[in-house]
Amino acid sequence: MRNIFINKLISFAEVQDNIVLVVGDLGYSVVEPFAKRFPDRFFNAGVAEQNMMGFSAGLASEGFHVFVYSIANFPTFRCAEQIRNDVVYHNNAVTIVSVGGGLAYGNLGYSHHAVQDYALLRSLPGMLIASPGDPNEVNACLSYLLQNPQPSYLRIGKAGEPNIHKDIPSVNPGQWIEILRGSNRKTLLCTGATMELAFNWIKGSVKYADYSLYSLPLWGMQYKHMQAVQVMGWDSVVTVEDHLVDGGFGSWMLESLMNHPNLIGRVLIKALDSIVCSMVGKQKTLNEAGGLVVKI
Repeated sequence: MRNIFINKLISFAEVQDNIVLVVGDLGYSVVEPFAKRFPDRFFNAGVAEQNMMGFSAGLASEGFHVFVYSIANFPTFRCAEQIRNDVVYHNNAVTIVSVGGGLAYGNLGYSHHAVQDYALLRSLPGMLIASPGDPNEVNACLSYLLQNPQPSYLRIGKAGEPNIHKDIPSVNPGQWIEILRGSNRKTLLCTGATMELAFNWIKGSVKYADYSLYSLPLWGMQYKHMQAVQVMGWDSVVTVEDHLVDGGFGSWMLESLMNHPNLIGRVLIKALDSIVCSMVGKQKTLNEAGGLVVKI
């Protein structure tokens, strides 16, 4: 996902001279091609995330579309006030690129967990969450963000994610994307890196063998109104996310159905248990410990 991101960003920056990349003294082995090609539009802000976000908002206020790249929790919780006040409330075109969402960096300690980031970012009016599930969705989501500059949060995996989509899908905020069509009126609905997990559950387990699989990579507060009509088509919708239940994607979905009480019972949430917040380990191990596992 990281390689798709940087290559796509470079291709757009070739023709759009307002694209800027800012990093917080990391991302090396990934960001160098952009830095080398556009040295005047690449900034290393150092280990100073609050300053980095304020600086990026300032650039955006002058007409730039700024991409702020860092590991998981660093460009979110460490500068939450600057995101709210400087980026979102001023409607500045800053895309926060969070690498290693969920528990991708779980072996580096719980300081690197990003299992509460949806809760923070989705509470901000006007913030668009882009959480692609495979490299093809990264390509599609980044194209949308580049063509529609706005406060946004691009949450991508660390490395090695397979393509589940056969081709680059068409993406629009709030709209589900079909990946697999099952034989009953039940579906898994994923956002982000859990796409691979959900796909494997359908292919390898009895419990979900007849389920469909959909993804929702672009979502946020302003797209809740679009969910009820999509839920109506199903007897059961199981949301799948590598985030805590509280404040996450599934919670967002249930909130979107508050005015449709007859639909609320159709939505079930598959998310992480808070036990993982104090654990250290590999992503697979922590996902399983947190409940993102299905018996064959």
